[in-house]
Amino acid sequence: MNSGGSGAVLKRERVRDHILELIESLSPGDAIPSERSLCAALNVSRPTLRAAVDELVAAGLLVREHGRGMFVAPEKITQELVPDQQAMAVPQASGAWTSRLLEFTTIAAGARVGRKLHLSPAADIVYVARLRLVDGAPMAIEHLHIPADLVPALTAQELEAGDLYDHLHHRHGIRVSEAVQTIEPTVVSPAEARILAVPHLSPALLFERLTSDSDGRAVEYVHSIYRGDRYRIVTRLTLGHSAGQEPATPTGSLPGIPPGVLPQRESVVLTAQGDVHTER
Repeated sequence: MNSGGSGAVLKRERVRDHILELIESLSPGDAIPSERSLCAALNVSRPTLRAAVDELVAAGLLVREHGRGMFVAPEKITQELVPDQQAMAVPQASGAWTSRLLEFTTIAAGARVGRKLHLSPAADIVYVARLRLVDGAPMAIEHLHIPADLVPALTAQELEAGDLYDHLHHRHGIRVSEAVQTIEPTVVSPAEARILAVPHLSPALLFERLTSDSDGRAVEYVHSIYRGDRYRIVTRLTLGHSAGQEPATPTGSLPGIPPGVLPQRESVVLTAQGDVHTER
């Protein structure tokens, strides 16, 4: 027998599933029925309905506009985050990605960034803060740190237009080869909220990346804040192995997958993608 608490959870889940079906049947920007209509159709209270709607708004599937109602959120585009076989290139996402410089200066590395880049704390680095936009909508704030002696002629134009790694290669002789990136959940600060046009403490994703060149030299440290309501990570797991290949022996569990869930005799290939919600 369900307790009162679990019954409420199941009821909210039923409401959520009903609204998800509505979203899937509509197009981005379409309105969904009013709260009153949905409460009557589903025979639930307004607090129960709002709890389910709040979850879908936080997930970026619905947009609530004060005085107008609720609308299907803008559609998503997918960007591969896995490098190709020839270079550390990220396939271009749909939509127009642009950058706006917030700060561009030369400063001392300091202890923490110096450790990341294997530099003295007193060594000069180029520090760049830039706003990344998709179709003109703010998506992320990037903080880049590059050893100054590697890019003595780096320009603002390179940071605002084109692919930075292309510029590093063709204009500065730096061929990036490998990057280690971590991702974790966070919330935006008041200053970040103003820049990203979201409420204070909105959910966000923190990306940290350390990039090395073909000689193994650290050439870039970046930490970025991506809007949690507009960006998500999707992983694809391929079970099994190609013909002629011996299956790999698993050495641990994958993020979000408890040990023992996947078959022990199969190898697992993980591919990461990013879904970006675009404005129309």
